[in-house]
Amino acid sequence: MAEKIILASGSPYRKAMLVNAGLDIEAVPADVDERALEAPLKGVSPEDVASILAEAKATEVSERKPGALVLGCDQTLSLGDEVFHKPADMESARRHLLALSGKTHQLNSAAVLCRNGEVLWRHVGVASLTMRKLDPAFIGRHLARVGAKALSSVGAYQIEGEGIQLFEKIEGDYFTIVGLPLLPVLAKLRELGAIDG
Repeated sequence: MAEKIILASGSPYRKAMLVNAGLDIEAVPADVDERALEAPLKGVSPEDVASILAEAKATEVSERKPGALVLGCDQTLSLGDEVFHKPADMESARRHLLALSGKTHQLNSAAVLCRNGEVLWRHVGVASLTMRKLDPAFIGRHLARVGAKALSSVGAYQIEGEGIQLFEKIEGDYFTIVGLPLLPVLAKLRELGAIDG
């Protein structure tokens, strides 16, 4: 008998991935201030930042839901040492795409499983994405077409949609790019006996 998994996130993309994989999911967004948690983490690698934030979310929700298996997730986008956050507005989205244009950036997708506030497992999936050189006028037209969707991801793009046209090369797992290292998560859930395997 599969166990209900609590997803410590309001992300419709992450929930859809897990539901599509056949899991019984309840989404309970974590009540954490990500930017406040991140502020003291200067000099910490983008992969570790993602892991720390995912753990904070999983722990916070698992303390509210005793006995439940809770999955916390976070994703950072890094270009060299610079970490990007979701753009606040379309001008920020435009600046993101200009900064990423013609360069290779990393998406770091962390997953942490907790029960009763205790970390059972953690994993960070990493993907490298090379954006083609983008003409500034094209960026404007692209953002006008995709609209507010550009504000829902750290890179101001969705590779599962029109954002795929921004890239010349992608190395890494599709699910990691969309925001959850799904295959390692499923493997750990099977190992824990939380899903049939």
